[in-house]
Amino acid sequence: MNNIINDIRETARQLLVDGKVDVVIGYEKGSLPLKATPCFVRTPQDVERLIWDETCENNLASFVANTAGKKAIVAKGCDSRSLVVLMQENQVLREDLYIIGVSCPGVVNKRKIEAEVGEIIEAAIADGMISVKGMEGSKEYAFAEVKDVTCQTCRYPNPVIEDTHIGGTVEVSQSTPFADVIEMENKSDSERQAYFKEQMSKCIRCYACRNACPLCYCPECFVDCNSPKWLTGGVNRAENLMFQAGRVLHLAGRCVDCGACTRACPQDVDIRAMNRKSAKDVFEMYHHEAGISETVVPALNEYSSEDPETFLVKE
Repeated sequence: MNNIINDIRETARQLLVDGKVDVVIGYEKGSLPLKATPCFVRTPQDVERLIWDETCENNLASFVANTAGKKAIVAKGCDSRSLVVLMQENQVLREDLYIIGVSCPGVVNKRKIEAEVGEIIEAAIADGMISVKGMEGSKEYAFAEVKDVTCQTCRYPNPVIEDTHIGGTVEVSQSTPFADVIEMENKSDSERQAYFKEQMSKCIRCYACRNACPLCYCPECFVDCNSPKWLTGGVNRAENLMFQAGRVLHLAGRCVDCGACTRACPQDVDIRAMNRKSAKDVFEMYHHEAGISETVVPALNEYSSEDPETFLVKE
């Protein structure tokens, strides 16, 4: 891991010295244990701030469009897929980007650890093990035990687009695609309804999920519109579902399953469940996965006379 960090820093330093970029977007150590934070390096002297480990969870593609000038970005697999979608939607220019690709072994599920040891006071990562001291006890975990659920099913841990690659590659998960969605589909209507009622009851509509998502970039979200007014200012289960369902539809064929929304949620709402269902439907009906290729036309940008239309006419 140290070799990867040194190579990231040296690459960033050279890009800044040569004047090829104005800023390098990467990760630095955060103020809380097991929590890296995005950083913006603008001078060669500041590249020592850059880190890389299992705490680098943010999707840095979220910051690209609003960062002026030419920029380099440290990109995991999901970050790179987000960049492809943003380029396809004319939000980012390829010539303004230098992509430093790094294969991602996954990120830590800090919430799972805190459920066992309480608020984390100290933590250290070494040789695939995470040692944690919490308010309610201390424990050592193998990284595989506390790997984020999104990363456990990730099929694109390696960047799909990059200008240079740092480190080795990560073996792609051989798990059954969308196994979690299939499990949900096999539940009865009443079971699914009860599950999502419980999830929507937890939502406080803080919009952390929207703010963390690299593809929620609308200047004005539909929930903030006054004319027409889609939602009131209150928080209730029905309106929470309206917001989340509307967001899922807006992300159909675009969501790259980075998990940023779920990790950002302070209430631990299973936001990902509906996005995963949408991704499965788009894949099965239109044979499309978001952001895996610059040349593949997005599912909802292309029409074919052979597109399935069973939802239009009931036979």
